[in-house]
Amino acid sequence: MPHELKKYFFIRNKMDSAQNKKTVRGIPEPTIRRMPLYLSYLKTIDTTQRENISAPAIAKDLGFDSTQITKDLGYTEAIGKTRVGFNIEELIKAIEIFLGYNKKNKAFLIGAGSLGTALLKYGGFAESGFNIVAAFDKNPSVIGKQINGIEIFNIKKFQNLVSRLHITIGIITVSDESAQSIADLMVKSGITAIWNFAPTPIKVREGIIVENTSIYSNLAVLIKKIQ
Repeated sequence: MPHELKKYFFIRNKMDSAQNKKTVRGIPEPTIRRMPLYLSYLKTIDTTQRENISAPAIAKDLGFDSTQITKDLGYTEAIGKTRVGFNIEELIKAIEIFLGYNKKNKAFLIGAGSLGTALLKYGGFAESGFNIVAAFDKNPSVIGKQINGIEIFNIKKFQNLVSRLHITIGIITVSDESAQSIADLMVKSGITAIWNFAPTPIKVREGIIVENTSIYSNLAVLIKKIQ
């Protein structure tokens, strides 16, 4: 495994261990956050040269605790064998099923600026069963255009299309001052899960799922560590 990738996993593990012990349907949230890391690591292994892998072997490469890995993988349907470990291809499939990558999750994005455009161009979401099927903006210069085959609509059409296409996931990539009004629009339209990239927290009613991804917060930590 490349040194940079190993170092990345080690840092992520340290970050996850510092989180509070939230659960999602009885599964610790840090466990869920670690699963994509395991999946990315397993996909770097050449299965023509190696068919099986043990929890201690994974732990050695990623800098994780082997007991924690065993516990995490216990939430999947993967079955390990004594002295053999897990079949790598079967483990990959089990983790993908655990993460819901075998299902299709459709989302709408609001804010076709630089960040929104970058997300629309990114092709890796499809591997996770996640598809951004349409984008919305109020800027006339981008309305009607397509990015990576995804059309940008006038934001006035958002509520109607959410209802017609039964969309439940919304992505916010607008400016700080617009984030709350966009969140309000999403909730009013029937969105029940919001992925917020705006640099400010949003307030929603109870029952609405919000996942905040703050690029600025991560950048601040990075720069502070350098200093």
